[in-house]
Amino acid sequence: MTIMIIGLLIFLGSHSVRIFAENWRQQQIAQHGETTWKVAYSAVSIVGLAIAIYGFGQMRLDPINVWYPPMGMRHAVALLMLPAFIMLAAAYVPHNAIKAKLGHPMMLAVKIWAFAHLLANGRLGDIIFFAAFLIWAILAFKTAKKRDRLTPPAPVNTHKMATIATVLIGLVAYVVFAFYLHTVLIGVPVFS
Repeated sequence: MTIMIIGLLIFLGSHSVRIFAENWRQQQIAQHGETTWKVAYSAVSIVGLAIAIYGFGQMRLDPINVWYPPMGMRHAVALLMLPAFIMLAAAYVPHNAIKAKLGHPMMLAVKIWAFAHLLANGRLGDIIFFAAFLIWAILAFKTAKKRDRLTPPAPVNTHKMATIATVLIGLVAYVVFAFYLHTVLIGVPVFS
């Protein structure tokens, strides 16, 4: 579990710079350039995520059970992940009304994903893993909303077709992940 926690600290730590050290981030960008910052940030994030995922897999080999969630919680996860995938798509599809309304759909998607998985997983490592992401997403969303109040983002012209495309992309991604990729990548079938 230690490896997983180290990976989480690296990954979520790098993603927390805007939460806890925005001035330092701006200084680094001014000093080294935005491209250099993005490359370094991405490299640290990828290394942290790889370590966290490896540690998560190792933790699952020798689990410590804290509680045993009822089977119905798996259905709750499946239901909650549907809006999470739509919000994930909304973070990337330009001119959609969901992003225009919510402002930061990626962080909302992470909140839902983490919360949903906390409902259905009772192992200590799972609780640490998903709670870390949930706490990060709450803090990141709060900080992003505070930045938005200080410097409101430019209004976005939304397009009905972009919003429809966002929902469709989210639904397709959900189906592909739930019925195929979750088993292949995570080793746990969503529906069994």
